[in-house]
Amino acid sequence: MSLLNAILAVALSAAPWLLLGLVMAGLIKALVSEALLQRWVGGQGLGSIARAAVIGAPLPLCSCGAIPTALAMYRGGASRGPATAFLIGTPGIGVDSMAITYALLGPFMAVARAASAVLTAIVTGLLVGRTVPTDMPTSVPADVQPEAEDSCGSCCASGCGDAQETPAESAARGLAGRLADGLHYAFTDILDDISLWLLVGLLVAGGLIALVPPQQLAALGSGLGAMLVMAVIGIPLYMCATAATPIAAGLLLAGVSPGTVLVFLIAAPVTSLATLGVFRREMGNRALVAYLAGILASAVLLGLGVDAVASWWQLDIARQIEAVGELLPAWVEWLGLVVLVGLAVKPLRRTLADHLPHHA
Repeated sequence: MSLLNAILAVALSAAPWLLLGLVMAGLIKALVSEALLQRWVGGQGLGSIARAAVIGAPLPLCSCGAIPTALAMYRGGASRGPATAFLIGTPGIGVDSMAITYALLGPFMAVARAASAVLTAIVTGLLVGRTVPTDMPTSVPADVQPEAEDSCGSCCASGCGDAQETPAESAARGLAGRLADGLHYAFTDILDDISLWLLVGLLVAGGLIALVPPQQLAALGSGLGAMLVMAVIGIPLYMCATAATPIAAGLLLAGVSPGTVLVFLIAAPVTSLATLGVFRREMGNRALVAYLAGILASAVLLGLGVDAVASWWQLDIARQIEAVGELLPAWVEWLGLVVLVGLAVKPLRRTLADHLPHHA
């Protein structure tokens, strides 16, 4: 019963905030076009890399979903630095994962996660931007995008390959149509992408909270060695940013230091084996080494910095999490969970969708 209670407590805390994040993700999807992104991240140098990282951060795309967009930017004229920053910043944190991070990890960790995702993207973009493409293939295959999508796995099964409409088509449909399509995308594609992994995350988080003595993980879960292990595990073990958050909460409440948890939150969502394979083919071996080095070094250094700040300020992260949990009444949490589960069950969602307007 303690395990079930722990899982339910995490789910109730997360559900309303995740719904809010999905709504915001739908609005961003409706209002931000790929053509607009191309204009924003054009150019070279630190300014373009920083813009790409900041602009990519709130977008509702996982790592595999960011691959086609980043490649389109790169082939459309964006230099490798901004394209890399976008490829890392976009899956590192989004409005949906930001909302659930605030709910499950508290305000300090939410701010630290968002800032760390952007800084990691900027640092790695600068490193990759300095590489010379001498080992790139002379011709790039035209079928990279479908292969990247096929390699994504279940976390990106439904939303990676959506066709991008032209600005003229988008304007013709009007704002209401775009908003309806954006919300439909958030509560179908994004929710389908994260639902299974989110369930896994909730189960792992409940198990860590209920079954693992805090002193056991506290003894192992801090310091440079633990952070390096967490980064090495997280880089190839791809997990969407939203789904990684409950596991991070379980680790944190079970005694792992905030900095070590942050390393996991940086490393796990920003890359995957599919990303590494496509990135190497597009930009070459030197760029791939710089890409991995930038993520690894940034994650560990930022984790050490967060532990130092938390110790210096004597932050009580557990109390912050409790305070966020007290913001919403119990009935709102239950309502959010019921709505979220109902939308995640496809037959019920299809029944509800038949009674709602949808603009194709």
